[in-house]
Amino acid sequence: MLLNRNKFGGFRPAKILKLDKMDAPATSDICIINGNSHPDLANLIASRLGVNNGGCSVYHKTNRETMVEIGDSVRGKDIYIIQTGTKDVNNNIMELLIMAYACKTSSANSIVGVIPYLPYSKQCKMRKRGCIVSKLLARMMCTSGLSHIITMDLHQKEIQGFFDCPVDNLRASPFLLQYIQESIPDYRNSVIVARNPGSAKKATSYAERLRLGIAVIHGEQKESETDEVDGRNSPPLLPKSRTMDVSGGVPVHPAKEKPPINVVGDVGGRIAIMVDDLIDDVQSFVAAAEVLKERGAYKIYVMATHGLLSQDAPRLIEDSPIDEVVVTNTVPHEIQKMQCHKIKTVDISILLAEAIRRIHNKESMSYLFKNVTLED
Repeated sequence: MLLNRNKFGGFRPAKILKLDKMDAPATSDICIINGNSHPDLANLIASRLGVNNGGCSVYHKTNRETMVEIGDSVRGKDIYIIQTGTKDVNNNIMELLIMAYACKTSSANSIVGVIPYLPYSKQCKMRKRGCIVSKLLARMMCTSGLSHIITMDLHQKEIQGFFDCPVDNLRASPFLLQYIQESIPDYRNSVIVARNPGSAKKATSYAERLRLGIAVIHGEQKESETDEVDGRNSPPLLPKSRTMDVSGGVPVHPAKEKPPINVVGDVGGRIAIMVDDLIDDVQSFVAAAEVLKERGAYKIYVMATHGLLSQDAPRLIEDSPIDEVVVTNTVPHEIQKMQCHKIKTVDISILLAEAIRRIHNKESMSYLFKNVTLED
């Protein structure tokens, strides 16, 4: 068993589940390699599986071309490439594609991409004169030779449909729920907060598992990417002599105007726990924390799966009313932790290792999604 249900209704990793040599897959036909995105996570997964990290050298030439050299033979083996998205996202993608294609042309039996944070997952909707970049990335990954994808907490679950190969979208929520129950004193006096109405579904899932209340922040905040105007307008109308005038019967969309910021729900005298799948630009989280502080919340936590924490995020968090930012190690953030003592890390390597073990031994993956509903 990987996840146990506790008396509070949450899920936590079983402490007795540690992959020992008895449970580890045979080392003769499995090979784990990684790029430069997150070698620490790759080493953790390899050690939990009881296998050696396959010798793969990924470096850049003087003209910035990516070079891949796989030291061990991969012929007939099951290859697991561990590569996540970081700030150097485009290099991460090229490293992954070239490693997969190198294994494909070297007659590997199967090539599984372990991508804890899938890059470009926020660009999964059509925008004005734009494109769905995550669909393009999915086709590139499948063409390069990847036959299976393991990822975690996709920005939108529908991204799985972009791939022409199986995709296992794992959940980090059991680890974050365990952190809340074990590391937040008096967590029963907490309220789960959705930073905006779009994240209310995730907040509801956390609240139901912890048997807590929910609050939603609505109103004027920093504009999200989906609300940005790209500055381009439709071309001018042609002269009436060259076109039919039918615009009179087409109603015009009223412009959106957000109301003043407001908190729907009671947070006075409570611990506020904001949950989201990704924390990158922290200005909106800081603005939400200031509003929660004004409404009487005496402690504020931020929980997220992927902690990119770009630009001056550590400084903003350090100067904000936020007490702790808890993220998993799907993305490396050691430098940010040295700059801000409020950032805490939860290790999820055991979940990725268990997923690899089950796939390699041809066991069912459904247990890893036990009690995960379509709404989660």
